[in-house]
Amino acid sequence: MLAIKLQRIGKKHQPSYRLVVAEKRSKMAAPPVEDLGSYNPSTKSVTIKKDRAAHWVKIGAQPTVTAHNLLVSQGVIAIAKKAVKMPKPVAKAAAAAAAPAEASAEAPAENPAA
Repeated sequence: MLAIKLQRIGKKHQPSYRLVVAEKRSKMAAPPVEDLGSYNPSTKSVTIKKDRAAHWVKIGAQPTVTAHNLLVSQGVIAIAKKAVKMPKPVAKAAAAAAAPAEASAEAPAENPAA
């Protein structure tokens, strides 16, 4: 199955991305089927070959969430943007998991009926 996704290029701490059509499960360094454009997050500049991107979407290539939002913002597809779900940081998640456990440990001690 083909996907439209971002392929990272650039130096450390200076990311830029290529918008490519590639196999959904391919490695990031694998050669793509076609290069559709580029995205630089530091300058927010986007260049997309709109006709080729529309062609691949029409054929059935599924864009990732971020690629979908870029295609919507550039007017290639006319659908609403999708919400990007970011993973929770591990430190906060561990603290949140420990807080309910402490509250449940304190609850029996406050019960005078026992």
